[in-house]
Amino acid sequence: MARLSREDRQIALGRLQAGQSQSAIARHFHVSQSTISRLLVRFQATGSVADLPRAGRPRATTDAHDRFIRLRHLRNRFLSASSSVQALPGPHRLSDQTVRNRLHEAGLRARRPHRGAVLTRRHRQNRVQWGNQHLRWTVRNHWRHVWFSDESYFLLQRHDGRRRVYRRVNERYAPNCVDEAPVHGGGGVMVWGAINTAGRSTLVHVQGRITAQRYVEEILRPHALPLLADQDAIFQQDNARPHTARLTTQFLTDHHVQVLPWPSMSPDMNPIEHLWDELDRRVRRREEAPANHRDLLQALQEEWDTIPQQDIRHLIQSMPRRCRAVVAAQGSHTPY
Repeated sequence: MARLSREDRQIALGRLQAGQSQSAIARHFHVSQSTISRLLVRFQATGSVADLPRAGRPRATTDAHDRFIRLRHLRNRFLSASSSVQALPGPHRLSDQTVRNRLHEAGLRARRPHRGAVLTRRHRQNRVQWGNQHLRWTVRNHWRHVWFSDESYFLLQRHDGRRRVYRRVNERYAPNCVDEAPVHGGGGVMVWGAINTAGRSTLVHVQGRITAQRYVEEILRPHALPLLADQDAIFQQDNARPHTARLTTQFLTDHHVQVLPWPSMSPDMNPIEHLWDELDRRVRRREEAPANHRDLLQALQEEWDTIPQQDIRHLIQSMPRRCRAVVAAQGSHTPY
């Protein structure tokens, strides 16, 4: 539970005196309601919100130190605790753990950051504009007609640092405790797929470098066009070079395919990205891991076919929320 600084205690007391409820104040400061209740009792008994004298090791930091640490890390969330120890003004003997403790008290904990695309000012403007243009689109009248497509690359072996091993002390290098991994993940396979509320495409294996000519002849003509036979169908693709090449756009125009304009650097707007993650998890959960590229491709195709259509439908039903989220974020990163 976060610890209230002296400044926050004064603010909380002022809110109490203004008539705000203890539960509302507790939610605002992310503390328990009993913390606010004890603060009020202490003030009524002593006339102060300062900590009562107590036994134990004296606090190593002053209120000024706490404020400096908190503000420094709020201004730059990627700073390390050791850098704050070195930057603290005046003589002190603080450790890195003390800085971490003060950050914990302020509700700040070191966590794995979200990785997003690099968004320039123009990217954000285009994303907001696109979101506003599609705010009134509904699943029933619009999004159910869209076929969302994308390519994705799956590694034969992926090591993201989340895997853990249970071992004793001094067993770090024991053969049964070492996670052996080939260089560069052992390679992988690239696949193309498309989804709609009513169905999905076959999962197409893309070998080698994809060009506009190959994209048209190996993906659009044999796999995408049959899906777009309905006159209301809309085709979605991102702005990769093979997708926006003159050859590709001319092919889609000649076959009267309605293409959904798409903002650059916007994978979070495409629901198929979540389906790729689910597909990867399904393959990783298999009792027998794929041993080579052929096994990996076969596993991907089998799992692709077994994903419930209801899951795909649920992803596409999130499109109105995605549009609202990107507008609310002013074109910046969204939770999707």
